[in-house]
Order: sequence, then structure tokens, then C-alpha cells
Amino acid sequence: MRKKDVLVSGFMLFSLFFGAGNLIFPPYLGMESGSYFVAAIAGFILTAVFLPFLTIISVSLSTNGLLSIGQRVHPVFGLVFAIVIYMSIGALYGIPRASNVAYELGFMQMISVEGRLPLFLFSLVFFGLTYLLSINPKKVIDLVGQFLTPVLLIVLAILCVRAFITFDYMEAQASEKFQSDPFLKGFLEGYFTMDAVAALAFGIVIINGLKDKGATHKRDLIRGTVSAGVIAAVGLIMVYLSLGWIGRVVPHDEPLRNGAEILVLASQQLFGYSGNVLFGLIVMIACLTTCIGLINACGRFFNEIFPKYSYKSYVLIFILIGMIVTNLGLNLILKVATPLLVFIYPVAIVLVVLSLFQHFFGESKRMYVYGVGVATLFAFYEMLMTLNIQMDGIQATLGFLPLSENGLGWTFPTLVAVVIGYFLDRMQKKIIF
Repeated sequence: MRKKDVLVSGFMLFSLFFGAGNLIFPPYLGMESGSYFVAAIAGFILTAVFLPFLTIISVSLSTNGLLSIGQRVHPVFGLVFAIVIYMSIGALYGIPRASNVAYELGFMQMISVEGRLPLFLFSLVFFGLTYLLSINPKKVIDLVGQFLTPVLLIVLAILCVRAFITFDYMEAQASEKFQSDPFLKGFLEGYFTMDAVAALAFGIVIINGLKDKGATHKRDLIRGTVSAGVIAAVGLIMVYLSLGWIGRVVPHDEPLRNGAEILVLASQQLFGYSGNVLFGLIVMIACLTTCIGLINACGRFFNEIFPKYSYKSYVLIFILIGMIVTNLGLNLILKVATPLLVFIYPVAIVLVVLSLFQHFFGESKRMYVYGVGVATLFAFYEMLMTLNIQMDGIQATLGFLPLSENGLGWTFPTLVAVVIGYFLDRMQKKIIF
């Protein structure tokens, strides 16, 4: 396995993670955290970079990626959970969200348009290009890793370097949100990027890409995937630090509501109207690479599970679904998808952590069943809360749990369930090493 293939795979993985959402989170965190920027961005990086990196390692160590991880609970659960993951981060959410963001924060920054027709025409071009770049799975990594990612990094570098040279650091007061425990607040911001879920699919993209390059031994695949993960993680840390710093120092007189407004303002201050074009290019390239990766991941997964249809057929199916959902509008997409993502995220994290844990302490069937079972119950409760279905009695009871006010009340009960399941199997000598 050549070092060039690993480097290109790392660039590809960086692009898959670095979608528009990851572009606009750090600047807003930088602006709001004020003098607590270092603590806040450290917490953000821990969950927005380190947790997805652990997921990539977990996938590389598993025989059949996400599918085999879920099957440790039960074969039916493994299949259903994998399908839900791929559909939620793919055709029903990740793909149409990326194309909508490319339109609203990318294309519309360069050309002022109104109405639904421009969105439809843009989606035709965007998904047409996505289809052409996704149709050959063996060339996806080369196309993204060798060409699109370097272009994205160059454009980002132009913005960040100019900002470092131009903007001056000044003391700034943190918003009320970050004045107490800024590290935890940054940690939660990174948690809600939900990249750990996306990494369950992206890991397979890299593994399949390395296989296409001739890597056949399990050891080479693990080493190559982990190395690609390190390259992507280093790139993400550098970019997040840079974008967060821009949000921290950009001069502004009027309140800024989100990271997109911060970067648009910074681009305009640094480059005038051409700054709009620069920011628009960054957004569209980032969204395009994410869509290509998601289409590739979903197409290959469903082709392996249901081989009756070809990879190209699945690509076309997901392209069409993505384009239809895109034209429903970003607000509706977020409204429908948010409860689903809130439900699956805790379960995904538990599976990832346990799949790493078992390589050091052995595999316990009960720790998977008990841990995932408890996490699922709490995740279902959190999903109902996002749907504004109030359960005052339960809410009052669960409010005593650590971190419950931050949506992390599931962590302590799940840990207890995992420990009980593990030691029950250990006492009955059912641990598999």
C-alpha cells in the first residue's frame, strides 16, 4: 500500500467530515466564547474530531464495519440500525441538507435569486455533477482526495491567512452561555455536530477505497484507515482553530446570529465583493465533497446488503431522493431529521465505545445488550422532548441525573448498565477474547 494512497484517503476523509455545518460552527463558537476561546475550542475539538476519529478506528477493527458492530447486540438490530444510519445521514438528511446549504450559503452569496425555480435548477446541476463524480466507486477517493480537497484547502487557506495578517486580537467578553464551564459548552457544540454518526459510514468509504487500491490484508487496511484518520484529524484541528479564531477576532458593529454571517462578513472585509465569491466557493466545494462521500457510502452499503440492484442504480436512487427532498426546503429537512438524529446518536456512541472497549477487555454480549438497551430508552425520551411531547413526571425524575440539563443524562445510567452486563458475563465466564 503506497503512502500516496493513504495521504489521498486522508484528504478524502477530511472532506467528508468538513461539510457546511462544520464550516459555520467554529466561527460562532469563537465569537461567543470571547476570552474563554481556548477552553471552548478544546472541548469542541474533543468531540468534533477525537470522537469521530475513535469511530473510524472502531469501524476499521470490525469485520464488516457498521453492520458487524450493530450485530453484536442482535443480527436484526444490526441490520435495522445500519439501514437507519445510512438513510438518516444519507438520502433523508445529510445529502439534501448539504445541497440546500450549498445553495443558500454558497450560490446565493454570489448571485441574488428568489423563488423555488432557482433552487430546482441549482439542484439539477449540483446533483448532476454529484452523480458524474460518484458513478465510479473506484475513482471517488482519487477525485475527491487528489483534486477537490486540495482546492478546498487552498481556498480556505487564502481566507485564513489573510485573516491572520489583517485582523487584530482584542479582549472580548464571552456570552452568558460560555461564562460558566466553557470547556463543557464547547464539548457539547462538538457533540451536536453528530460527526461520530457520519464516521460510521465514512470509515467504510475509506476501507473500500483502500481495497480498490490493492490493500487486501486486514492489518494493512487497519493501518491505512487509522493513518487516513490521523491525517483528517490533523487537518480538521487546524481548520477548526483557524475558523474559530476568525470568529474570535472579526470586527463587527451589529450582532451576528451564526457562523455563516461571521464568515460572510470576514470575507467581505478582507476581499470586498470577491469575498462573497470566495466564501461561496468554500461552501459549495465542502458540500459537494460531503455529498459525493455520502452517495458512495450509501450506494456501496445497499449494494452489498441487497445486491439485486447495481451500485450505479443505488447512486441514481439516492440522487433522485436527495434532489426531491432538497426542494422541500432546509427548514423542513431540519425539522423532520432532528428528532431522528437525536434518537440514534447516543446509541451510535455506545456501540463505538464498546467496540473499542472489547479489544482491551474482551467482548461481552450482555454489555452490548444492556448498554444499548438503556441508551435506546433515553434516546427515545430525548426524541420525544424534541417533538415537544412533555412528560413532566419522567422529566422531573431524570432531571437529577448528571448532565441531564445538557441532553447527556443517558451517559451515567448507560455506563452502569454496561458495567453490570460485563461483570455478569465475566462471572459466568462468557467473555470472548
